[in-house]
Amino acid sequence: MKNKTILGLLLTVCVWGVTANAVQQPATTCDRECLRAKVTQLLYAFLKHDVKGLPVADKLRVTEDAVEKPLARVGLVNTVTRLRGFRQDIIDERAGVAGAHVMVEENGAPVMLVVRLKVVADKLTEVELVATHSSAEGLIFNIDGLSAPSEVMNYAPRPEQLSTRDEAIKAALHYPAGLNAAKTFADVNAPFASDAYRYENGQVMAGPDCKFAPGCQNISTQSLAIFNRLGDVQTRVVAVDERMGIVWLRMAWGVRERGGDQLTVWETFKVYDSKIHAVEAFMRILPVEKRNGGWE
Repeated sequence: MKNKTILGLLLTVCVWGVTANAVQQPATTCDRECLRAKVTQLLYAFLKHDVKGLPVADKLRVTEDAVEKPLARVGLVNTVTRLRGFRQDIIDERAGVAGAHVMVEENGAPVMLVVRLKVVADKLTEVELVATHSSAEGLIFNIDGLSAPSEVMNYAPRPEQLSTRDEAIKAALHYPAGLNAAKTFADVNAPFASDAYRYENGQVMAGPDCKFAPGCQNISTQSLAIFNRLGDVQTRVVAVDERMGIVWLRMAWGVRERGGDQLTVWETFKVYDSKIHAVEAFMRILPVEKRNGGWE
């Protein structure tokens, strides 16, 4: 009798668990490849100049260069004429976020494009776009350095090499801490690997191959004094690709002179073996009033 009672209780618990999961889980889920496909769908919609077929939610929020607008009125819908070979995806399955740094063309002219999508129940609920067309817009515009995504950023770490989500974020956040200190990353104990590098808009700005300035070969000890003139940096954790060990931050600087432009950076950090191995960024100059990007 006692055993029957215990069995009955276990069955009741199991049924409750299945029912609870059925209630909590959405009818459809968007896994890693589904999220990646959403980015592809959007890019091809731009290429075809037609976004009507995209799977959008009733309440869709869109910004282009930090300006909110209807999806159909996004400038890229009418201007993209080609997708180039560079595309770095960041897929956050836990958050339902898909992002990419992509090279496209507008009538033959190269454009560095940042795409961030939020997906709920297989539909787009958020679209964030930032495009950089020239060095005047991004300080650096080295398209020769963006012919294909890097091997380092696309190395798939073994499970035992990966940090937890929180640990990876903590490692990446040493970077804005170092920028705010404006000394060196070593001063804030940023966990860079000995051969770590940084690319900005396709240009090597730190690491063993850097020729930008004396001392830039070591990302940990290179001087950050230049950031004194930019003021404090505001940071948003955009996504964490837990499978690939990539943390995606959006950073925006205030300026010390009122009315000046400010730098916005979308920065990916490759984190595994408890070290940051690579930093790759797309940058854009925006008016200081757009510092929040329209999302904060």
